Amino acid sequence: MASRMTTADLRLVPAGHPRAQRVAVLEAPRRLILAHAEIPEPGPDEVRIKVHWVGVCGSDIEAFRGTRQPEFLTTPARLGHEVAGTVDSVGVAVESLQPGDRVVCRYVWGAFAEFIVCRPFNLLRLPDGMPLRDASLIEVLPGILHAAELGAIDQNKRVLIMGQGVSGLIMTQVARLFSPKTLAVTDLKPRNLALARRYGATHAYQLPGGDAPTMAVAGGDFPDGFEVVIPCLLEGDGMADAIHCAAFGGRIVLYGCIGMCHKPLDFFKVHRQRLDIFSTEPKRDIDMRRWFDEGLRLVAQGLVNTGGIVTHEVPLSAIQKAFELRDDAAGEAIHVLVNCQA
Repeated sequence: MASRMTTADLRLVPAGHPRAQRVAVLEAPRRLILAHAEIPEPGPDEVRIKVHWVGVCGSDIEAFRGTRQPEFLTTPARLGHEVAGTVDSVGVAVESLQPGDRVVCRYVWGAFAEFIVCRPFNLLRLPDGMPLRDASLIEVLPGILHAAELGAIDQNKRVLIMGQGVSGLIMTQVARLFSPKTLAVTDLKPRNLALARRYGATHAYQLPGGDAPTMAVAGGDFPDGFEVVIPCLLEGDGMADAIHCAAFGGRIVLYGCIGMCHKPLDFFKVHRQRLDIFSTEPKRDIDMRRWFDEGLRLVAQGLVNTGGIVTHEVPLSAIQKAFELRDDAAGEAIHVLVNCQA
């Protein structure tokens, strides 16, 4: 159940229009501009959100690069879906929310803007005292919780999480709550691996970059591979590596690998090793809501730290810079938040 706020709904207006808001539009690969559009009115069963924080997600980066078609959108496109904000207005049929409620959103696209419209299904009200800044990343937790459950992680499982970017660092925090025998992680950057150690990783391996396979680094400690492998990487090539890291009868849970794959995939090894491969996005609305609610509780109770992953805060007026920071593989950015009210 996605928001109705897509490019097709975008009504561009002059900057001086009395109901103008700023919105980011992806005009072409690697080119984001600020435009002005009319502030949308909520329908009878909808809510208007004043957007405060939006995280730059890996899926946004894939669309920015031009290597992924944005969900439910066209190009030029509206990006942004990791949203924290406040309820600004409610439709006449909405009884569960009221103006001023602080909320986190899910399944809402086109959120690099000052206002968006969606349905109550897409929202969770935040508990008192939770900073809005820490809330937008709750959007990724349903898929991450589903991934951990699909992995059937327990005290007898060796778990490998490939990549310690935004999702990988959240995945590490969630996976440790399932009490794995081993929780190994990989990444290119020492800083990210140090965070992963703090968040519960028992083994952290820095990859040399290039095409070096993960097992060339971790195989000395785990020559038989891992019972659970969870790639949290943008590039589809990570799938080829995941197959080689999995133990006999193991599970590969695809949280990442959403980009193009240029490496050959050894499906004979999948067959020979009796591997299972799972996709993580919840298929039923009721499951999404259950994991969404559980993710909110984990953050509110301090069991998952989202604020510690934020390295940069950028105003909406500098949206191009925000994406360039997140897209720079050699840079220090982990999570970039866009302040839509700055």
